[in-house]
Amino acid sequence: MIHIAICDDEIHMSDHIRTFVSDFFRKKNREIHLCTFASGEELLNYDGQIDILFLDIQMRGMDGMETARKLRADKFRGFLIFITVLKEMVFQSFEVQAYDYLVKPVDEKQFDKTMERLYASMCSANEDSLLVQKGYETRIIPKDEIVFCEIIDRKIYLHLASGEVLDYYERIENLETKLDDHFFRCHRSYLINLKHLKGYKNGTAYMDNGREIPVSRLRSREFSGVVLQYMKNI
Repeated sequence: MIHIAICDDEIHMSDHIRTFVSDFFRKKNREIHLCTFASGEELLNYDGQIDILFLDIQMRGMDGMETARKLRADKFRGFLIFITVLKEMVFQSFEVQAYDYLVKPVDEKQFDKTMERLYASMCSANEDSLLVQKGYETRIIPKDEIVFCEIIDRKIYLHLASGEVLDYYERIENLETKLDDHFFRCHRSYLINLKHLKGYKNGTAYMDNGREIPVSRLRSREFSGVVLQYMKNI
């Protein structure tokens, strides 16, 4: 499931975007959860997941740009699309990593063009993120936030820096191909992120979240070399 939010203080515009969003993802046969907010303050009080946010820039009270700054400061990593009547405002959007902007009145052709690009980005993820599909739910996980990956009974467990553990079904061999050279498979059941490695001694890798990960004897020599090379490159 893809979680989408629309924040606009004009009800008719919010409904307009809601219709476009529903139609677009219906054509993609993707399930979505959609919620709307009438102000930046209301949005900031929401603690649910948001993968895509449509945010009006000109709103009463806290405007969209200030709302976006606060969201990014609070580690919001979803796709941000501004809705605006003033193209000039868009130049400020770079500081909050906006994906794109839609100029009012938003037409369906304009909307679909932006969404096709965004959807392609979500499906392929990008070099810095991992796209995780769990049932109907889709999550985009920054690779830097993965401390290590564990395989138990055909299930992958992603141990994140936040303390969250995300589980889903995938072969660890497939996961390996999606990760970069910061990750090393030190054991048949573990892939560790070298960026989160604190130390290594006597067949045990010590991670910065306090976990101790076994390194198999067959991979210990290669692991030592990989760690030394990684240390040289940082």
